[in-house]
Amino acid sequence: MMRTAAIDCGTNSIRLLIADSEDGVLTDVVRLMRVVRLGEGVDATGRLSEAALARTFAAAEEYAALLQEHGAPPVRFVATSASRDAENRQEFVDGIRERLGVEPEVITGDEEARLSFDGAVSVLATAADETVLVIDVGGGSTEFVAGTEAGLVASLSTNMGCVRYTERFLTDDPPTEAQITAMTAEVGRLIDAAAAEVPLDRVTRIVGVAGSVTTVTAHALGLPAYQPERIHGAELPVPAISAAASDLLHMPRAARAALPYMHPGRVDVIGAGALIWATVVERVASAAGGRVTTAVSSEHDILDGIALSVVDRVG
Repeated sequence: MMRTAAIDCGTNSIRLLIADSEDGVLTDVVRLMRVVRLGEGVDATGRLSEAALARTFAAAEEYAALLQEHGAPPVRFVATSASRDAENRQEFVDGIRERLGVEPEVITGDEEARLSFDGAVSVLATAADETVLVIDVGGGSTEFVAGTEAGLVASLSTNMGCVRYTERFLTDDPPTEAQITAMTAEVGRLIDAAAAEVPLDRVTRIVGVAGSVTTVTAHALGLPAYQPERIHGAELPVPAISAAASDLLHMPRAARAALPYMHPGRVDVIGAGALIWATVVERVASAAGGRVTTAVSSEHDILDGIALSVVDRVG
């Protein structure tokens, strides 16, 4: 058995996983998320704000203490969309190194896609003839990753995410139909771009990961609280996903905030995340010609993929 740790720092949240690995299977010791909104305003300014950096560094200090408490295991720190886009990302890199003693890796979209796929399929039973499409709806980017039992087939990282598109399109509360229409058109354009790289027409199963997906699933299930054990592996018909996403998109923020499974840091951006997830599912189901009628949500994602990559490195 080996103890390992992973930190995923995205546009909206920073997450920590400390896990024990045995024969390629991870058992959680600590799994924690803090919404720090590192990417706040990056789409417009191209810079990480001082306030966003301060929130992120505070979370990093909390995680550093937890890592020491749990035996200081080998850790990999991965940063994604917001850090890729920011012209002052060195300030972020230096601050993380100072607090955690580890060099943060600002990874490419392709690497992000691969790690998301590895994490999602690590807990899925996949048939030999299946082509699984993993969709990772993040704060600044959305990854399309297709693979089979034999490994990755194709992937693409696109610059659409719940924070980026809330700031760009859905600026009213609730958003206007004109704003929704404009965002839907842009999402469709990027799905077309993904289809040119990733064989959406060959997909036999869709798996969605990250908070936008799991929150839509919680809403569709009508859960009394955020219950990971009920969300993970939940398979919903495409119309149920569309209906839940539309409901969240059209709600005013106060109504979203009152939902028992809604994380406070997701209240203002879930509409955009839900719209991305539902539109992707609808388009892939159409492209697959009737082979795909449902989508599965997974609580295991890029964070698990990062932890597994540490195991491979230390091996």
